[in-house]
Amino acid sequence: MKQKINIRLSLIALIAIITTAVGITMVYYSLFQGQVRNDLKQNAVLLVETDLFQNAYTSGKESSENLEHLSSGNLRITWVDADGTVLFDNDTDIAGLSNHLDRPEIQRAFENGEGESTRRSDTMNMNTFYYALLLENGTVLRVSTQARTIVSVLITALPVIAGIIVLILLGCVLIGHLLTGQLMKPIEEMAENLDDGNRVPAYRELEPFADKIRSQHENILAAAKSRQDFTANVSHELKTPITAISGYAELIENRLIDSEAEVHVASQIRHNADRLLSLVTDIIQLSELDHRELPRKFEQLDLFSVARECVNEHVLMASQRNIKLICSGTSARINADRRLVREMIDNLLQNAIRYNKENGTVKVHVTIENGHPMISVEDTGIGIPADQLDRVFERFYRVDKSRSRETGGTGLGLAIVKHIAELHSAEIAIHSIVDEGTEIVVRF
Repeated sequence: MKQKINIRLSLIALIAIITTAVGITMVYYSLFQGQVRNDLKQNAVLLVETDLFQNAYTSGKESSENLEHLSSGNLRITWVDADGTVLFDNDTDIAGLSNHLDRPEIQRAFENGEGESTRRSDTMNMNTFYYALLLENGTVLRVSTQARTIVSVLITALPVIAGIIVLILLGCVLIGHLLTGQLMKPIEEMAENLDDGNRVPAYRELEPFADKIRSQHENILAAAKSRQDFTANVSHELKTPITAISGYAELIENRLIDSEAEVHVASQIRHNADRLLSLVTDIIQLSELDHRELPRKFEQLDLFSVARECVNEHVLMASQRNIKLICSGTSARINADRRLVREMIDNLLQNAIRYNKENGTVKVHVTIENGHPMISVEDTGIGIPADQLDRVFERFYRVDKSRSRETGGTGLGLAIVKHIAELHSAEIAIHSIVDEGTEIVVRF
């Protein structure tokens, strides 16, 4: 970043120098041209006021030899007759000069009393400025001088400009290094103290950036801790049934149980194997839900029809505990993945049955509220304490750990429900009263 700032500062300085040099040269050259034209005009007027050309013309064209003594440094003086014939030129033998009637400044002088023009010599890199003045006798006096072109001026000034550029670029590099160091120091300090939420950034413009970075940093740390906790919980949850299965298998292997206890041991092995299978299945399901980029088969489906199918599949599980299942509501169309919606309702029903009381009731109701399809699953179970409502959707979190394990719960059901709801942009609300029951509402 520092290097980029230095390069850009140097580039800006370079552009500024070149632009300024060219601009100033053009301005001053324009002023210079104006001054040259003004000097030519004044010289022409002074020459006319001497009456030398008037007298020479009155005395006859032959007397133009009397003008030979005229010399004015770089000023060229040309006297032209009304027909364009050159009567006198202090720089060139008039015998070799062509008719000057076609010269722009001469034509303007005959038309307007005065005229001027500029002609460029590419070979000499010089501009010739002309000024012509009409005399009372009908002849034209023209004066001219040469001056360097603007390109020539710029070329001459290039060494000076190059020297200035080098000096300023060196200054820019030095200043840029100091400035970038001062600019970057607060940012580097902020990066080093990212965990310090009380530290205010040196630049007000960095506050939203700092808040965003801190938020992302906290989220990353939270996610890392969540994965670490999840790994630890998975290890612990898997270890329990595996240890039980291994222990019972060791008893059978060493013939330490009698025939009457074999049925119980076999039942315990099957129970722990089922629990292990449920854990693995739920973990795989959560892993798939975590990968949001996986393709989902969204389609139009009737939420009430799917809910009724799920209720019918859980009748046997409910009847084993004398729990009554009730499904009611109206047709509600949603755009969703049928498999995931069934998984969500199945988990809600299993929780409602698992944590219910003997001879309890589970009500599943589908409705449309303010244009939003909704499904609620309400039970008459043990309920959830108010201080634990925010945690029931955490992975492996159980309100009643012993009861959950006894009934085959993995502690991942509501976590799966939450993930599926998020994938469908649905909202979850939970209402519960201890010893009276719980209602979970999913609003699409």
